[in-house]
Amino acid sequence: MKNRHIALAGLCLIALAAAGVARAADEPAKVAGKWALSMEGGPRTVFQTLTLEQDGAKIKGTLQGPRGTLPFEGSVKGKAIHFNIKRGFPDQDQTIEYSGTVNGDTMKGFMRAGGQTRNWTARRLKEQDSSSPPKN
Repeated sequence: MKNRHIALAGLCLIALAAAGVARAADEPAKVAGKWALSMEGGPRTVFQTLTLEQDGAKIKGTLQGPRGTLPFEGSVKGKAIHFNIKRGFPDQDQTIEYSGTVNGDTMKGFMRAGGQTRNWTARRLKEQDSSSPPKN
């Protein structure tokens, strides 16, 4: 009887631990701050500054690059990040979709716009790094 109670208690502890791990996996990665983002832009690499604010799973911010600064909104679920940027062009507006994976102070993913897909990477800028813009 005593062994049965010990086994049952062990099973309960395993179930609680598994539930805690599942909740931690769904908890959004911490992405607030400034990031140096680079992306292949045809024959050259394009450097941009990604500034993120975070409220739980919701994110908003700006992407600053050679063509100006654009606001966006998106989300983080676990380590997955997604945001859309709307860019105005004379003939029509275009939505640029960014999707990626967060791994601590780095991110990587792909951007999709106008039938094209490009890979991007980003690294979190430290306080001293954020005063100087990324190279273009």
